[in-house]
Amino acid sequence: MSKNFTKTILAFLLLCMTATFAQAQNVIISGTITDKLSKAPIPGVGITVKGTTSGTATDINGKYNFSTSQKAPFILVISYVGYAPVEKQITGNASSLDAELEQVGILGQEVVISASRTPERILESPVSIERMGATAIKEVAAPSFYDALANLKGVEMSTQSLTFKSINTRGFNSNGNTRFNQYVDGMDNQAPGLNFSVGNIVGINDLDVDNVELLPGASSALYGAGGISGTMLITSKNPYDYQGASFQFKTGINHVDDASSKVQPFNQLDVRVAKAFNNKFAFKGSFSFLQAEDWHANNYSDFDRAARKFKEGTRETDPNYDGINVYGDEVNQNMRNVAQAAVNAGTSAFVQGALGLPAPPTAAQIAGFKSNPNGLAALNNFLGTDPRFRPFTLGLANKALLPDEAVSRTGYEELNLVDYKTQSLKGSGALHYRFSPTIEAIAQANWGSGTSVYTGSDRYSLRNFSIGQYKLELKGQDFFLKGYTTQERSGDSYISSILGSYINETSKSSTAWFPEYVGNYVGAKATGVTDAQAHAAARAAADKGRFQPGSPEFEAAKEKIMNTTISGTDFKKGIYGAKFDDKTNLYHYEGMYNFTNALKNVVELQVGTSYRLYQLRSGGTIFDDFDKGIDINEYGAFAQIGKKFFNEKLKLTFSGRYDKSSNFDGRFTPRITGVYTVAPNNNIRVSYQTGYRNPTTQNQYIDLSVGGGTQRLIGGLPASLNKYELLTTKPYTDVSYRAYLASASAGTPDPSLLKTYDFDTKGVRPESVQSYEVGYKGLLGPKVLIDAYAYYSVYKDFITAVDVYQSKGGAITKFGVPVNATGKVTTYGGAIGLDYLIGKYNLSGNVSYNKLQDLPQDYINDFNTPEFRYNLGFGNREIIKNVGFNVNWRWQGEFYWNSSFASGDVPAFSTLDAQVNLKIPSVNSMIKIGGSNVLNKYYFTSYGNPSVGALYYVSYVFNP
Repeated sequence: MSKNFTKTILAFLLLCMTATFAQAQNVIISGTITDKLSKAPIPGVGITVKGTTSGTATDINGKYNFSTSQKAPFILVISYVGYAPVEKQITGNASSLDAELEQVGILGQEVVISASRTPERILESPVSIERMGATAIKEVAAPSFYDALANLKGVEMSTQSLTFKSINTRGFNSNGNTRFNQYVDGMDNQAPGLNFSVGNIVGINDLDVDNVELLPGASSALYGAGGISGTMLITSKNPYDYQGASFQFKTGINHVDDASSKVQPFNQLDVRVAKAFNNKFAFKGSFSFLQAEDWHANNYSDFDRAARKFKEGTRETDPNYDGINVYGDEVNQNMRNVAQAAVNAGTSAFVQGALGLPAPPTAAQIAGFKSNPNGLAALNNFLGTDPRFRPFTLGLANKALLPDEAVSRTGYEELNLVDYKTQSLKGSGALHYRFSPTIEAIAQANWGSGTSVYTGSDRYSLRNFSIGQYKLELKGQDFFLKGYTTQERSGDSYISSILGSYINETSKSSTAWFPEYVGNYVGAKATGVTDAQAHAAARAAADKGRFQPGSPEFEAAKEKIMNTTISGTDFKKGIYGAKFDDKTNLYHYEGMYNFTNALKNVVELQVGTSYRLYQLRSGGTIFDDFDKGIDINEYGAFAQIGKKFFNEKLKLTFSGRYDKSSNFDGRFTPRITGVYTVAPNNNIRVSYQTGYRNPTTQNQYIDLSVGGGTQRLIGGLPASLNKYELLTTKPYTDVSYRAYLASASAGTPDPSLLKTYDFDTKGVRPESVQSYEVGYKGLLGPKVLIDAYAYYSVYKDFITAVDVYQSKGGAITKFGVPVNATGKVTTYGGAIGLDYLIGKYNLSGNVSYNKLQDLPQDYINDFNTPEFRYNLGFGNREIIKNVGFNVNWRWQGEFYWNSSFASGDVPAFSTLDAQVNLKIPSVNSMIKIGGSNVLNKYYFTSYGNPSVGALYYVSYVFNP
C-alpha cells in the first residue's frame, strides 16, 4: 500500500514540475463586480465565456481573476441571481474589466457542475438538481446549512441526534443511508467502516461553504457505485476568491418544555482564515467547535422484536417488556424452559450422586436410572422436596402455577447508558499553488471528532469518534488528478444495548436471575395471588442487588464495560466488553480529462478513471477480522460525450461507467439525457439513468452481536455463511419459527410449522436501479421560476435482510443476514417547485410525492418515506435598511418506519424555522436571531430516534 501511495506522490510532483510548460497562451481577465445602486461588491457572480463551459465566480469582495484558452475575440457573460446579465466583448487581456449589475429579479442563472461534471446553467441541467449557494447559506434560518438541506425539494432527513443526520431522496430512507453519496471538495465523505457519511461531523463549517449541489436519484454513471438514492456535492470556498478572517459565535438553548431534561445551553464557534500571495500561493484554515445537550431518545413503547412490531404493554403490565429505548431487556427466556432446565440440572446431579459417577451422567444413564421404580421414586422425592428444585417441579406439574410465557430482564433507559454531552470539533486546512492561471495544486486536510449517537441495528454511542480526510490534487481547466485517504477511528464508541445487558450480567448473571424469577413466581402463585402480583414479586426478588443507575456499583461496571472491547469479552472469566476498536481506512485515486476545448467545442467529451481500496481493521469488534486484515479493491472508469443540435436547442448526452469490485462481477451503468429549449430560459429534460451499489463493507463482512446479545449480524458473503454453517445446517425462517413458538405457547407444539431458509450459495450481490425521468425548468417572465419532474424507478436484486433461527447443539441462535430480494421493487413519484420574486421579497415552495409500487414477497418494506412532503419559504434580505428575515415551513405526512432496530408509525409533523438579521456594514458584521422548530412542537423523523424540539439561537458573524 505504501509503495502505491509513494508512486502516486511522485507522479503528482512530476506533474507539478511539468505543469507550467503544458499551457498554451491564455487570455487573462480581472475586475470587480458591484451593485449599480448601492455600489457594494457582489460575491458569487458567475463569469463565463459564452458558448463554452469555462467559468469562475467573484470573491467576497466582488473581485475575480479569470484565465481562458479561448481565442479572442469572444463574449464574456457576467450573471448573478436577481440581476440582469451583462455581456462584455473581449479582444485580449483586460486587468480592470469592471461591471455594475442592476437588480431586476432574474432567476435560474446559477452555474452548476455536478449534473454533468462540467459547468452549465442550472436551467440547462440534463437531470434534476438542487442548489444552495453562499448567499442563501448566510440567510438560512436553521442552525446550520446542513440542517437547512431538509427544505430543498424532494429532500428528507433522518435525525438521530443533534449532530448526526442522514440525507436522502426518492424513498428508502434510513438512519445510516448507504444509498446516498456525499462528497466534500471531491472526497467521498463516507466513514469507510460504515459506508455512509456521518452527517457533517467531518466536513466544513458554514463560513467555508461556497455551495451545495444535490442530485436526486441514481448517479452511478458519473460518480460510481452508490448514490442510488442521490448524490450531494459540498464545495468549500477558494482561498484566492474568499480571503480574510471570518468568525461566527452562536449561542442558544434547546430542550425547552422537555419532560426528560431541563433547558440546556447550545454554543458553537466557527473560524475561517484565508490568504493569497500574488495570486500564486494561497492557504486557508477553518475551525469549528459545538457543544450542547443532545436530544434524548425516550420512546419506551413495548416492542415485539421477533415480529418487528409494536405491542401493548409496559414494564409493569408485560413481563416480557422490551422498551424501544431501554437496553438490557432484550434478554428473555421462557419460564417453563427455565424450570425444565433447573429440573434437568437437579436430575443430573441426583443421578450422578446416586450412581457414584465421576462425571455428569449421559442421557442413557439417566433413562436407565428412571426405569427402576425405586430410583424414579427417590428422584421424584428429591425434586419435590429439595428447596432448590421444588418450585420448578411444582410449576411444571401445574400449568396454573407456571404459564408458558417469556419474561425479560429489567433494562436500563438510554439516558443512563449513552453520552448525551454532544461535542463536535472539526478543522480543515489547505495549501494552494497556481503554476499558471489555469493549473493549481492543492494539499488539503479535513478532520473531525465528536460525541454523538447513531442509530443502526442498535443505538451506538459515538464517543470521541474521529475521521480524517487528506487529499493531494492537481487540477486544470480541463483535467484533475487526485488521491485522498479517509482514516476512521472509533475512539471510545460502544453499543448501548450490549452495555445495558452486560451491566445486568455483572450484577447478577442470567443463569441465576431467571431461575430466581421463576422460582419466586411459582411460590407467589401458590399463595393464591394474581398473575400480575406474582410477576411483581418475582421481579423484585430477582432484581435484588441490581445495580441502580447512578450508584457507585453501576458507574464502576459501566465504565469497565465501556472500556473493554467487544472482542475482549470472555463469559467464562466474567469479562464483558461493549467497545468498538475500529481503525478502518479508505484510499482513493482518481483522474479525469475534459477534451471539449481540445475538440474546439464541437462535442463535449470527458473521460475518467478511479481506484479505491478499503482496509477493514476493527479487531473483531465489527467485522470478521479478529486475527486478520480484510482488503476490498474497487476499480472504475467512465466516459461522457455530449452534442448540441438544431441551433443549440437540443443537447444529447451519453455517459457510461464500468466498475469492478474484488468480491463481485463488473458492472456497466449507462446514462442518456436530453435537454430541449422550447423557448429562451425554458427547457424540457428527459433522462434514462442507471445506478448500482455494492453490498456495504458491513453487508460483506460484519460479525457483530446486537440487541443485548440476542442476535448476531453476519455478512452475506459465502465465507460468512459457511463460518456459521448456514448453508448446511439450514436455519428456520423468521415467520415459521414464530408460528412454531405460538403453537408451543398454546400447549400443542407443531414442528411441521418450521420451514427452512435456503441462502443463495453465491451470497449477497450488488443491487441496481433503472430510472426514467422527465422534467421541466423554466422562467415565466423574470420573476417566476418553475421546476418540475416525474420519475419511475425499477430496482433489481434489492439488498434487504432476513432474520433466521438456527438450531444447533440444542441451542437456538438468531442471525441477521443481508440478502437480495427476489423479483423487482418499483417506485414512482415527482415534485414541483416555484420561486416567485415580489419586489425584494422571495416566495418559494415545493411539493414532492414518492410512492412504493411493487414489492417482492420476501421483501421487508423499508421504503420509510411519506407520500407527500412540502416546504414554503418567505424572505427578504433587506426589508428595511440592513435588516432582513427568512422563514421556512416544512410539513410531511405520516408513514411506517421499518428498520432492524425498531419499526413503527412516524406521525405527520410540521416545523417552522425563522430568523431575522441585522447587517452592520461599518464593521462588516451581521447579528442573527432565529431558531429551528420555533413553535417547539416535538417530532421524530424515524421510529426509535429522539424527539426534536426547538433550538433558539443568537449569532454574531464577522465578515460573513
